[in-house]
Amino acid sequence: MSIGFRAVQWNRDKLVYDGILVAAVALFIAGFAALYWQWHPPKNLPDAIDIWIRAFGTCAFLMLTVILSIGPLARIDRRFLPLLYNRRHFGVLTFLVVVTHFCFLLSWYLAQHNLINLVTELTTWKDYTKFIDFPFKALGLAALLVLLVMAATSHDFWLLFLTPRIWKAIHMALYVAYGLVVMHVALGIMQGEYTVLIPMMLIGGLGTVATLHLIAGWRERKGDIGIAAGPDGWIAVGPPRSIPDKGARIVTPRGAERIAVFRDGAQIGALTNLCAHQNGPLGEGRIIDGCVTCPWHGYQYRLEDGCAPPPFTEKLATYRVRIKDGIVEVDPRPLSPGTPAAIQCPSGAL
Repeated sequence: MSIGFRAVQWNRDKLVYDGILVAAVALFIAGFAALYWQWHPPKNLPDAIDIWIRAFGTCAFLMLTVILSIGPLARIDRRFLPLLYNRRHFGVLTFLVVVTHFCFLLSWYLAQHNLINLVTELTTWKDYTKFIDFPFKALGLAALLVLLVMAATSHDFWLLFLTPRIWKAIHMALYVAYGLVVMHVALGIMQGEYTVLIPMMLIGGLGTVATLHLIAGWRERKGDIGIAAGPDGWIAVGPPRSIPDKGARIVTPRGAERIAVFRDGAQIGALTNLCAHQNGPLGEGRIIDGCVTCPWHGYQYRLEDGCAPPPFTEKLATYRVRIKDGIVEVDPRPLSPGTPAAIQCPSGAL
């Protein structure tokens, strides 16, 4: 294998997270099936299988809603960051739930010796122009394929092979999968059953995801406007004390990428705000053990030159910094990745 990669290591927190996640999913599916079984006792095998189809399908929709909510939640409140660290595990488990939902669907047709009907539904092309009787199962299959690609490329090997930018673009297709699932439900079971619970679930899920994204975007809009550069092209960050020790201030030059300006005691340095791993928001992290540590998955870089400590080889773009009239300033023109650029702040300026 010619592509090197560093996998995110297992630790106690990840094991606890995964244990809680699996337990929660199992309890939800079992509880849903038990309640539905009581309310609508099955009369035959297809009816019993239908209960499991509904249980796994409902669980998958709610899991997708939670996954899409984790990102904005973590930006609104840092206490949600542990959920963000393990979001890929959540996504792979969601894919497994969706696959199981599909397997029960096939079992439902097989139990009636009528699998050919599924093929007919998916290949009756004139029905794709209708609203009523639209082949909604095709939408579910399309969502399953999107989730398959995402699950198959979730390993760090594919992240480095595809490069973070392409990998991230592929995984943004989760929004497409979510939209397909919403239409799958709206054009399927919601048209056949007249209950307020299903539209409430769809509206609640969509509303939650949209509202959280709007709130997170509104909170960041001011920083995204950008800071105008001075006559010499440098931009002001603020007094050294305005940069939290072991933390960063994120500044956005007009028309350029965000820059994370960190302070480690008297040392001040500026790095690109994009982590080399998954383009995570590096400036929202902390300096731990002398290294800038990304809040998403713990990737680390030296403040002085943006290089990952040995044996790792990742490098980040750095920026020149200076202190002028008691104000930290940064040159928004990036240096080559790995270029030393940090400075020592005079003791009187702190």
